[in-house]
Amino acid sequence: MKKTDSLPLLTQNTYLIDSHCHLDMDAYENDLDSILEQAYQNHIRTVISIGIDEKSSQQAIALAKKYNMIKATIGIHPHDVGHIHPQTLDIMADLAEKNRNYVVGYGEIGLDYAKHYSPPDIQRRHFCSQLALAKELQLPVIIHDRDAHDDTLRILRQAAPFPHGGVMHCFSGDMNMARQVLDIGFLISIPGVVTFKNAVDLQEVARLTPLTSLLLETDGPFLTPAPWRGKRNEPTFLLHTAQNVADLREISINEVARQTSANAIKLFRLSTDLQVEPTH
Repeated sequence: MKKTDSLPLLTQNTYLIDSHCHLDMDAYENDLDSILEQAYQNHIRTVISIGIDEKSSQQAIALAKKYNMIKATIGIHPHDVGHIHPQTLDIMADLAEKNRNYVVGYGEIGLDYAKHYSPPDIQRRHFCSQLALAKELQLPVIIHDRDAHDDTLRILRQAAPFPHGGVMHCFSGDMNMARQVLDIGFLISIPGVVTFKNAVDLQEVARLTPLTSLLLETDGPFLTPAPWRGKRNEPTFLLHTAQNVADLREISINEVARQTSANAIKLFRLSTDLQVEPTH
């Protein structure tokens, strides 16, 4: 990504936090240093690298150890729960306990009825077991919900309360569902999809949800916002998502950045000293 002059601008002391990105994926393998440096230069101060299975959870932790601006989460994505073995959750717990300075959340976990990579009953069982483990580990949960709104909400209500909070990642419901998510005590994360012209429901959610309940995410390398749609997503593009949310709410991008960053700092218990250089 070269066209930095086309990016929305933040004031000097304002920054964004990318609450959900998959930095361990092959899409970033060859130029991660430059991606993070460019993000830092454009006021992205922290990127949460998300674990989706045992290997990627370990890789996310390794990245967090290498780069100051990365934090990690651990967990087994609904696509992969069919491969869970009896020791998997013990391994997840051990990763969290031994890497407390780097692991800030549990997930992404949840339900996905669109792809059917794992049987729905297996998904539901391991969703429940991982929610319970996240509570034991005193970590906020990051929830994946695709074409499974009713079951996701039902299981979350049954498992509530969540003393350490949670977030509905890459929110795909309407405002009615958003209110139910907020009632559980969770935050709502807005992806780059909000910049798509046909994303009417998500735009309404971004406009009407209290700003104190919103996070922003790339979900990189996926779901690249306009005007970069179709290219690899990366943390710097979070600026476009933030600007779109600001336009929808008729407020400044700096106000969106300040509040969503404060929300992420609180949920993930991040340091407020985020002016460190991106690499060690």
